[in-house]
Amino acid sequence: MRRLPPLTAVEAFVQVARLGSVKAAAEELALSSPALSRRIQALERFLGRPLFARRHQAMVLNSDGQLLLARIAPALDALAVAIDATTGETELLRLRLSCPQLFASQRLLPGLAKLKQDYPELHIDIDTQPHALTRLGEGIDAAIVLAREIEPAFYSRRIAYSNIAVIGQRAALSHMSGRAATDIAQATVLIHRDLPELYNEWRDAIGEPELEPAAFDRFDSGALILEAAAQGLGVAFMLEEHVELAHDERLANLVQTEVQSSYGYWFASRRTALSNRAVRIFHDWLFSEFLKDR
Repeated sequence: MRRLPPLTAVEAFVQVARLGSVKAAAEELALSSPALSRRIQALERFLGRPLFARRHQAMVLNSDGQLLLARIAPALDALAVAIDATTGETELLRLRLSCPQLFASQRLLPGLAKLKQDYPELHIDIDTQPHALTRLGEGIDAAIVLAREIEPAFYSRRIAYSNIAVIGQRAALSHMSGRAATDIAQATVLIHRDLPELYNEWRDAIGEPELEPAAFDRFDSGALILEAAAQGLGVAFMLEEHVELAHDERLANLVQTEVQSSYGYWFASRRTALSNRAVRIFHDWLFSEFLKDR
């Protein structure tokens, strides 16, 4: 059998990756900061590569570290499950998750059956109310939010990047002039509450900073804004995944200009919440799922 690194070094790596701080991870594992740092360094020597970018008072996973975390953290949690089952200490786990309705329906629910199969003791309460970050630690354990960035006080990790999509009726494709600025100037633009600057990002990227549509209509529901676009009430500025995962034959991305959005889905929690096993299991599953798509 191939020689493996010490389990204590692996555990130290996972804790630092989740908490983003040697000091916080050391407190969680009841170690001194120098002792924990030595364990991380031992793992990096074993692998022959660094796993973190060292910053002032913070440790941020690099690409190799992100890949390793996605691969080994679920196995580490599975080991904890096996030990709990052997000792008869398995207990019900509950995660209180805030999540946008569109992400829940398009991304989360389709994969939960596999997660439940692996962790039958895990149960998830899903909350789709706004202002998730202000409620972390107060009724919410973790959140998936649509944003440009997350306040550094929280633990956060971006789930995916996406291009901007100009979404409208598929039938409208035949009536497009072929010039995006001309078409948008005559349209009603549908804007989502969580993506207030998306239209401005797009027009700046195509070199039309003064471009104004006929009108703006605003929505606070992803599902409703897609339905409004499907009904011909305007063109919705959303992300490419929103139209791709809608699987709605009435909808199409009307403008084939690749403009990456600064907005994206993020996982966020209070840093201390990562000591919660339900949060850890969900976090690691979530990123292992999204890494598969890359």
